Amino acid sequence: MDKIVVLTGAGISAESGLGTFRDAGGLWERHRIEDVASPEGFARDPALVQGFYNARRAAAAQAQPNAAHHALAKLQDAHPGEVVLVTQNVDALHEAGGATSVLHMHGELAQALCAACGHRWTAPADMRVGEPCPACAAPAGRPDIVWFGEMPYHMDEILAHLETCSYFAAIGTSGNVYPAAGFVQIADAAGAHCVELNLEASSVRSDFAEAREGRATEIVPVWVEELLAEG
Repeated sequence: MDKIVVLTGAGISAESGLGTFRDAGGLWERHRIEDVASPEGFARDPALVQGFYNARRAAAAQAQPNAAHHALAKLQDAHPGEVVLVTQNVDALHEAGGATSVLHMHGELAQALCAACGHRWTAPADMRVGEPCPACAAPAGRPDIVWFGEMPYHMDEILAHLETCSYFAAIGTSGNVYPAAGFVQIADAAGAHCVELNLEASSVRSDFAEAREGRATEIVPVWVEELLAEG
């Protein structure tokens, strides 16, 4: 296994206490996703959107990495080949667990983005409406999050890795959100062995050669130890 590409989704952070948009009974279930995670929603009600991400940022800052995060960091460190870690998550739990060079395809809660000039900076704990950009001073600061209708980050780099990997794993993903849901097809076409590790079958389970079900904190460490034992 010269190159392993790992895609992680919300399921890997759920056991650290971070919910997803689709969680039943979640803090923000009273809001439509379109209202808090789209450019149109931000234009309609920037105060609502800033408040939503301020709350998510505070929750993420308190969360701690779990055994699955630590296991993937160990895989990156100990595997003799390259391990590329791609995440749909906007928290920093992979990095807190020791991982390096994480590709955040949907952005990061800890970062702010200027909608006017594209400058990025560390987000304050409480971003406000009209947050000024430290580079151009425009009152155009927004969360550095890829919203619905926007292009995910690092796509050229991710696709290049998928087309040259020998092993692909998807962990804690629903298989409902594209383009990430299509990564398995790209890796499979490149000849990679593809495995899904999930609490339950994703929407694209049939595209994987192998599947393991269970809690990420239980099945990911076991899977990592098996890979490392194989060399």
